[in-house]
Amino acid sequence: MDAFAEVSDLGLGAALGEAVLSLQGATLDAELNRIVGSVFRHSTAAYVRERPRPGADDAALFCAASPETYYVLSGKNGNYNEADVHKLNVLASLTSGLFATRAQLDQRHSASAHAQLQQMQILDQIHESVITMDLAGFIISWNRGAENLFGYAAGEAVGKNILFLYEDEELDGLRLFDAFLEQGGREMEVRRRKKSGVVFWASLSLSPLCDPGGQPIGIIGYLSDITQRKEAEQKINHLAYYDALTDLPNRSLLRQLLDKSISQAQRNSTLSALLFVDLNRFKPINDTLGHQVGDALLRQVAERFRQALREHDIVARLGSDEFAVALPDINQHYHASLVAQKLLATMDAVFQVGDHELRIGASIGISVYPQDGGDAATLLQKADIAMVKAKRNADRISGSYAFYNHSMNQITAGRLYLESGLRRALDNDEFSVSYQPKVDIRSGKIVGVEALLRWKHPEKGWISPLDFIPLAEETGLILQLDAWVLETACAQARVWQDLGLAPFRIAVNVSAKEFTAALPVRVDAALSRHGISPQWLELEITESMLMHSAESVIAIMEQITAQGVVLALDDFGTGYSSLSYLKRFPIATLKIDRSFILGIPADRNDCAIAGAIIVMAKQLRHKVIAEGVETREQLNFLLQAGCDEAQGYLFSRPVAAEQISILLEKDFRDYS
Repeated sequence: MDAFAEVSDLGLGAALGEAVLSLQGATLDAELNRIVGSVFRHSTAAYVRERPRPGADDAALFCAASPETYYVLSGKNGNYNEADVHKLNVLASLTSGLFATRAQLDQRHSASAHAQLQQMQILDQIHESVITMDLAGFIISWNRGAENLFGYAAGEAVGKNILFLYEDEELDGLRLFDAFLEQGGREMEVRRRKKSGVVFWASLSLSPLCDPGGQPIGIIGYLSDITQRKEAEQKINHLAYYDALTDLPNRSLLRQLLDKSISQAQRNSTLSALLFVDLNRFKPINDTLGHQVGDALLRQVAERFRQALREHDIVARLGSDEFAVALPDINQHYHASLVAQKLLATMDAVFQVGDHELRIGASIGISVYPQDGGDAATLLQKADIAMVKAKRNADRISGSYAFYNHSMNQITAGRLYLESGLRRALDNDEFSVSYQPKVDIRSGKIVGVEALLRWKHPEKGWISPLDFIPLAEETGLILQLDAWVLETACAQARVWQDLGLAPFRIAVNVSAKEFTAALPVRVDAALSRHGISPQWLELEITESMLMHSAESVIAIMEQITAQGVVLALDDFGTGYSSLSYLKRFPIATLKIDRSFILGIPADRNDCAIAGAIIVMAKQLRHKVIAEGVETREQLNFLLQAGCDEAQGYLFSRPVAAEQISILLEKDFRDYS
């Protein structure tokens, strides 16, 4: 085994290399002293930084570890063997080689640092912002251009991840580097944030940063501020797509937005509608009073239209006195007619332009996707044709509207005719109230009545509640109708009270819109106004109104029942009432919907549902009344199931108030 192998076997080769290549100064000296001492266990050995002086120990061995340092072996008084000399020579040779390698590495590092310094000096002369990053996005270098652009000094930016400069919407760039490496260089326009917090537009160009082997180790980003150019582009774009007078989208942008909404309606299987609006009597105003007045009037019209529409609806000015409204998603065709009515209603109020009080109207044509067309151009054309029809048929100051589809026009016209008649009916005393008895199944006696609204149209005769009640709810007239029924029922109770009749409950239906914090006040006022006991009144509410704001609903209920008025839950079983809430509602009666009574006793499901409702109501200590009872078989089932009361044609149809006095004397157990 040679001396080199012996040194390696001692495990000191790696320690020697690590010491020379990584340590300096006193730390290096101490480690080399430890190593040489380990090699020569039975003698005095040392690593020194100067050659031993003659006479110090003439019997010592020494060998150069580097031009300036030596290994010294002493203490044997000249008795050194061949192995000692070889060990010392090998150790010195290894150390010398390592020092030479270190000198080369230091030279290369110095050259690299010098090159990097030169590179940074060059980059600092570039006006453009240059940033280098590793593949994880951490900043490696930051030139003076970047300092000027972002306001961060190099010391503040180097070492941070590039994401700290991103605007929020740019954070989807988290895959930026992966995509860059897959696809190559990228140029893009981005938004970045300065140290001051200002967000600006920048042109960003990316290039790869590779090692000598061509493998990517990072990315170089070149940025320049293009905010002024982007703002100029936005101004040009606005001029190209928006009306200068009203700041509404113009015809070109409308067609783009409408085509987009049609695509969305196609995906969602919904309807989309377009309203073409032409102002009536605008031209004489513009010609007589001048363009300044005309322009001011158009701006007011545009603002009224904006206020009348939903946030995602689109209103545009097509030119002159023509506007268009796109409704991106509607559930039914007639919803477009409701919007048309809202737009026409905006014309009712006087337009004040300077000293001039002006009145104008509009004609509106409606086309609907998909039946009238599958693109913006077709829908615009069809709506324009329908607008001409509406202009010919205008019969109101504010104007009128028409659908392109004739059959739909007839349906809508019928609804509009019914609505206008509904608004007149209260003033013309066309409404009346009929009363349908509620019978105690066991005693056969009337224990209450339900007040039912009836409408006799002067031309069409009796109108079904199924036709006019939903329309009244849509238009908001239901509040006036509910108030009128409550007043009429209380007035009738006073008549019956004056006749000496014992109080019985008159059930009045209350709509969801009326069930507000003001209802208890109105009920108390009506009772006081007519001087009747609360024992005369019962309010019927539906399940649907209990599903929203249950806590506030319960509070209103408790105020009503505190007055002595009882509450009944109508149409039970057709809604989605939570049973956990139901037990908290101060309800006296559950009313089984007639849809569950019709199939009794033949339909096992109807029997099961009706029976379950009765059992549950009994557990909650509520009375149960079944509506729509028409046969003896139905009544027998309800009697056996434990139902308390029944209402239906088996006993009586709704009748005039005068007939109730007679029916009160009747025993309905014989059902004759």
